[in-house]
Amino acid sequence: MPQNPETSKPILGGQAVVEGIMIRGARSVTIAVKNPNESILVKSEELNNIFAGRLRSIPFIRGVIVLAETLVLGLRALTWSSAVAIGDIEHEDQEAGLTILDWVIFVLAFGTGLAIFFAGPVVATSWLENFFADWVAVLCEGVLRILFLLAYIWLIGHISDVQRMFQFHGAEHMAIAAAETHTPLTNKNVRNFSRLHPRCGTSFLLTVALVSVVIFAFAGSDPLWWRMLSRLLLIPAVAGVAYEGIRLADKFQGFFLVKLISSGNLNLQKLTTRVPDDEHIDLAIVAVSRAQAFEDTITDQ
Repeated sequence: MPQNPETSKPILGGQAVVEGIMIRGARSVTIAVKNPNESILVKSEELNNIFAGRLRSIPFIRGVIVLAETLVLGLRALTWSSAVAIGDIEHEDQEAGLTILDWVIFVLAFGTGLAIFFAGPVVATSWLENFFADWVAVLCEGVLRILFLLAYIWLIGHISDVQRMFQFHGAEHMAIAAAETHTPLTNKNVRNFSRLHPRCGTSFLLTVALVSVVIFAFAGSDPLWWRMLSRLLLIPAVAGVAYEGIRLADKFQGFFLVKLISSGNLNLQKLTTRVPDDEHIDLAIVAVSRAQAFEDTITDQ
């Protein structure tokens, strides 16, 4: 890694995919997935300037980049991991092309998410404006949006395949935490770390829901069509502010309000992670190790 191992943390993030884990380095992405033969396929690639260039360092802009990155790289990683998991891909250098069906499913899923988490609370609370001040309606809208998020995560957490993915999610957090402290990546060592991580994407979602209450309050509420449209138009602004909020919270953990918000984010991860088995941790170790090694090769170029 480019950092001094004695003074700096490696720059790593990630997410669980089908039967595996994606690790995001400073300039690359690595995916490790189990195939039906129980062996692990690993794919690494360098990121382009959109996701690893100067825009990634500009405050508020980088939050929007992270949101786009999560959608684009996440879809590609899920497509490749799904193909590996069912045996359609047998070599690390094979590609899993995004078909029209993949894009249709993605657009439908993304559109449904927007409808449920952004437009849904607007419609459900619009009647409150007839009886209360506008800020009350906006506040209730934000509370309902958070409840929708919690209910959704809780419901999908009862699906067996999702529970297994949540185990990979927990293993990913533990392996990244070990790498950040320069602890040797062994199964025993990784087990000493928490499956909850302050930079988790789940924390980003909850922070987005909280920040949206404040930002949407400035957009006004009349008429209803504008209230709905403004929620969609302001998503980039919400993402940008939320991302900066998470970065600031990481620096000011000693403040009571920061601790309160951070504890909420960490507790939410109890719904999106499960205690991993040895197989999940072993795969997470492979993913993190290969991601760090690939980052080193980029640095040496």
